[in-house]
Amino acid sequence: MEGDSKINSHLPVNNLLLIAMFEVNQPICIYMEGALDHDSGKMGFGLMRFSKHPIVCIIDSKFKGKTVRQAVGLPYDIPVVGSIEEAISKKAEIMVLGIAPSGGKFPDVWTAPVSRALSQGLSLINGLHDDLNARFGHLLKQNVIWDVRKPKPSYPIATGKAADLNNKRILMIGTDMAAGKMTAGLELYSALKKQGVNVGFVPTGQIGITLMGNGIPLDAIKVDQAAGAVEEAVLKESGREIVIIEGQGSLAHPGSSATLPLIRGAQPTNFILCHKAAHENLRYPVSHIPIPPLNEFIKLNEAVAEVCGSQTKAKTLGVALNTTGLDEITAKEKVEEVERVTGLPATDVIRFGVEKLVETIIL
Repeated sequence: MEGDSKINSHLPVNNLLLIAMFEVNQPICIYMEGALDHDSGKMGFGLMRFSKHPIVCIIDSKFKGKTVRQAVGLPYDIPVVGSIEEAISKKAEIMVLGIAPSGGKFPDVWTAPVSRALSQGLSLINGLHDDLNARFGHLLKQNVIWDVRKPKPSYPIATGKAADLNNKRILMIGTDMAAGKMTAGLELYSALKKQGVNVGFVPTGQIGITLMGNGIPLDAIKVDQAAGAVEEAVLKESGREIVIIEGQGSLAHPGSSATLPLIRGAQPTNFILCHKAAHENLRYPVSHIPIPPLNEFIKLNEAVAEVCGSQTKAKTLGVALNTTGLDEITAKEKVEEVERVTGLPATDVIRFGVEKLVETIIL
């Protein structure tokens, strides 16, 4: 299909990533009903950009008959269909749930389409918290369900061992949820790998785990073991010169507890700050809370990492801006403004490339 070649040649990263449990040439469809034009479709958007698997279609009846490019302006000529049956007619073998609903819970309205998909032989990749093997396992024949967010039974308690590693550990941190931490981290990982750097990537959320085929589902792990799970994953990358750790949540968000165990477990030497440039307040449902001034927020994260000098000192290397919603001129002006305010290199890694951040990392 014409669109597939364009999708899979879009970025060098596509040669690096694959989905665990499946052959890399197995075609996938992405279920995004009602979410192709909404930021809850971030799982699907991540797969469109990074997955090596051929993507035969997106399922969203609102845009049936269009391509993703025609429907929402993203640079992918993937056809959009309106049903499971149409996806199967395009030879899909795996369906990925490409929507991340609030709280990561499986909506009851998905029961019918998921049941149809499994009954007709599609395998399923589930990035939600619910155990869909338990719920739909009776429908399986030769097909399988991969519950991405299923953690190990237990993890060790963190002890700060990562601080003893002789490498650069870069944690992606955000001013808010869904600020682009995974995307910026994968772009950095890919660019560094392309330059021959011995770099590792630690996925900590459902999209990163799905793409890399490994990682830790941080928000599904008991809070007392979360830092230990991060530490264990980072220690496995001890042979790498640079390790990129996918960030989660934000210290600024009252509903997030993810950033602290990431800091404690990874003992990062550096941060990359991720920020949605068009936003002055946190996302709904806490949109009454303003995003802190970037300079002050950078100091906060660095202070939390260092713990009054008793743990690893982490220096912020740059800012990855998500300029979604801004026109090209305004986006460039925002990048320049952030560089003036913070004194750090800034870029939108999708719009303007990742080179500025790569340069500061490998100095």
